[in-house]
Amino acid sequence: MSFSTILMTVFSTTLIYAAPLIFTALGGTFSERSGVVNVGLEGMMIVGAFSSTVFNLSCGNIFGNATPWLSLLIGGVFGLLFSILHAVATINCRANHIISGTVLNLMAPALCIFLTRVFYNGKGQTPVINQSMGTFTFPGLADIPFIGKILFTKTSLAAYVAVFIGGVSWFFLYRTNIGLRLRSVGENPMAADTLGINVAQYRYLGVLISGALGGVGGGVMAQSITLNFSASTISGQGFMALAAMIFGKWNPLGATGAAIFFGLAQSLPIIGGYVPILDNMDSVWFQIAPYAITIVVLVIFLGKSVAPAADGQNYIKGR
Repeated sequence: MSFSTILMTVFSTTLIYAAPLIFTALGGTFSERSGVVNVGLEGMMIVGAFSSTVFNLSCGNIFGNATPWLSLLIGGVFGLLFSILHAVATINCRANHIISGTVLNLMAPALCIFLTRVFYNGKGQTPVINQSMGTFTFPGLADIPFIGKILFTKTSLAAYVAVFIGGVSWFFLYRTNIGLRLRSVGENPMAADTLGINVAQYRYLGVLISGALGGVGGGVMAQSITLNFSASTISGQGFMALAAMIFGKWNPLGATGAAIFFGLAQSLPIIGGYVPILDNMDSVWFQIAPYAITIVVLVIFLGKSVAPAADGQNYIKGR
C-alpha cells in the first residue's frame, strides 16, 4: 500500500468518526457559553440516533439518496425537543445542572430501547438501514495531485459540513449581537439582565441549539458508522464530545479541532491494520485508546481551561 493511500485511509476514517463528535461538541459549546452545563449530550445523541434511524427505515424508499440527510434533520428536531427537559429543569426549576444532565443520560437509552422493542417486534435493535451516508469524493478537488487523494477522496461529507458549521458557529458567537448576548449571560447574567438582556431566553437558546446539534451528531453516528440503532450505538461519544469542548476551551474552532483529534483516537481500531507500525499491535489497545485518551486529556487540560464565569450557576432575578 502506497504512502498516499495510507494517508487517505487515515484521514478519511478519522473524519468519519470525528463528524458526530464535532456536531455534539459544538452543541455543548453553545449550551455552556450561555451558562448551562450540559453533561446530557450523550442522551441527546442517543435520541437523535434513534429518531433518525427510525425515519430512515420508514422513509428510505420514499426519499432515496436524500434519506440520510433528512434523517439528520429529524435527529436534530428530536434532540432539540429532548433538550427542553434540561432547559426547563435548569433554567425554570433551577435544578443542579449535572444532575439534570445525568438524568437525561439515564432516561434516553431506556426510553429509546423500549420504543425500539415496541416498534420492531420486541427486538432490542433496529434493522440495518438501506440508505446510509457512505463516503464522498469531491469532483475536481479529488484530481489535485497528492492532496486531492488524501483530503477529498472517499471521505466524509458530513465531517466537512460539520467543520463548516464550526466556522459559522465561531462567527455567530464572536461576531454577531445575538452571539455576544448569549456569551454575556454565561459570563455575568446579572450585568446582562441589567442591560435588558433576557437571561432565560438566551439560556434557552443555548440549550436548544445544543440539543439540536447533539441530535444531529447522534444521527450522523447511526447513518454513517453503526447503520442501525441499538444500546451500543452511542457508547461514550457524548462524553468524548464534552471532553473535546473542554479541550477546545469552549471555543467552536477549538472544539472542532479537538473533536477531529478524538475522531482519530476512535478510528484507531480500523486504521491500525493499515499503518505498518501499528498493524502488529493487539486490537484491544486500540479499542480502549479513545476512552483512555479522553481521560488523559481531561486530567491534563481541565484545570488549565477556563469555563465561562457563570457556567453552571442558576440565575435568580434580583439576587
